[in-house]
Amino acid sequence: MEKLIPDVTQKMLIQQLKRLQQDDIIQRTVYPEVPPRVEYAQTALGHALGPAMAALIEWAELRHQHDEKGKEAPGMASE
Repeated sequence: MEKLIPDVTQKMLIQQLKRLQQDDIIQRTVYPEVPPRVEYAQTALGHALGPAMAALIEWAELRHQHDEKGKEAPGMASE
């Protein structure tokens, strides 16, 4: 995951993974091996969060386009 998220520190990643685990979004499995191995998987609740996250990501991309162009992105109404 560290490779997929630019500029993330290991400390921040661990904190976020712990929080997601506490919120039952992900499940952590530790394997008693040498070297130790840990795997993360989405829970049913985490999987159900997918459509909402996709919509939020789409909104964030529109917002980024809006900020880059200095004008309103398609589908974003001004007040």
